[in-house]
Amino acid sequence: MINPPGLPAVNPTYSQAIRANGFVFVAGQVGTVPGAAKLVSDDIAEQARQALDNTAAILEAAGSSMAKVVPASLYLTEFDQLSRVNAVYSKYFPQDGPSKFACGVTTLFGGAKFEIQMIAVA
Repeated sequence: MINPPGLPAVNPTYSQAIRANGFVFVAGQVGTVPGAAKLVSDDIAEQARQALDNTAAILEAAGSSMAKVVPASLYLTEFDQLSRVNAVYSKYFPQDGPSKFACGVTTLFGGAKFEIQMIAVA
């Protein structure tokens, strides 16, 4: 189990990430402020930035990095805002990024508008 200190607390049903068979499987991350139980803002782009920052910290704690991400799955409650999310996402993966899946969903945990899940090489 990989649960870096300072990131949003997890409950007993999951961990932030798990290493298995040479990979790091990162649980879905929303834009929660580290050390607080609240979203960074109501703006989907800001939530995406925070969720990606949180994911990067988890990968680093696991001995991996964003450069080693293989697939990424994005979930948006406002799918028409994908271009704004992509603008943020592209700063973390400027070229030759991982394979990406994006879909629109009705609701996400805690009222989030964006969630991301990744798998990276350990």
